[in-house]
Amino acid sequence: MKTDDPPKPGEASAIPPPKLGELLISCEELAVGYGETPILPPFNLKIHKGSFISVVGRNGSGKSTWFKTLLGMIPPVSGRVIRHRPHLKWSYVPQTIGIDSVLPMRPKEMVIWGRLRGWNFLRPFSTAEERKIADAAIDTAGARSFAHRPYRELSEGQKQRALLARVIASEAEFVLLDEPTAAMDAVAEKQTMERLVRLAREQNMAVVVVSHDLSLAAKHADAMVFLDRETPSIIVGDSQTVFCSHAFRHQYGDEYCAQAKSGAPHGHTHG
Repeated sequence: MKTDDPPKPGEASAIPPPKLGELLISCEELAVGYGETPILPPFNLKIHKGSFISVVGRNGSGKSTWFKTLLGMIPPVSGRVIRHRPHLKWSYVPQTIGIDSVLPMRPKEMVIWGRLRGWNFLRPFSTAEERKIADAAIDTAGARSFAHRPYRELSEGQKQRALLARVIASEAEFVLLDEPTAAMDAVAEKQTMERLVRLAREQNMAVVVVSHDLSLAAKHADAMVFLDRETPSIIVGDSQTVFCSHAFRHQYGDEYCAQAKSGAPHGHTHG
């Protein structure tokens, strides 16, 4: 299935190195779950502007529960989530399956609507500045060639690019994406992840991405978070810390640990 456009000239340029900025969110001894029952042990994590954090784990490991807790949709079982800015601007992109595929709009309209804060009958249309920002976001996400096609006719990969453009246009400071590359082929997946890393670096966003590709998740991450309900465990650290942990090796074997130690993790694992 074709899910992407060819890379644009200069797109393969080097991604800037991390330069962590303001602390946005802290998880302090945070245990997530429902009601009074934790599904994972307490853990600590700090999320800064400019950071790119990869979240990995098998299906049902608690990733979505953690996301909902970060967003304030469900309360922590114990510990706390601290937002270090009172009016933190955040954006969330769920898996494509959670998006209504019969939305009667086109990607460009979706992106512009994402800019319309405080919409009212006195100002129902986008301004020239908002359209300019939306156009730039569409280009950054590589969605230009299908920006005027009906959303429901797009491939799954193209839908994710449209949603990514909406995130970019929102100018959020904190972005959560749940498997944004799950419907893409390997080339498109790599390009999209590199776009997300560049987004964190160049626009000074904090980007947290759930990924099923362990190698891609580890390549650019400033930190990885591995969740496992079976053990149960949460491991936070660099790729070697995560890949060589007992809990991770229990789920995925020793291969990734050996590759991380050699500095060349690879492979493609769905979970």
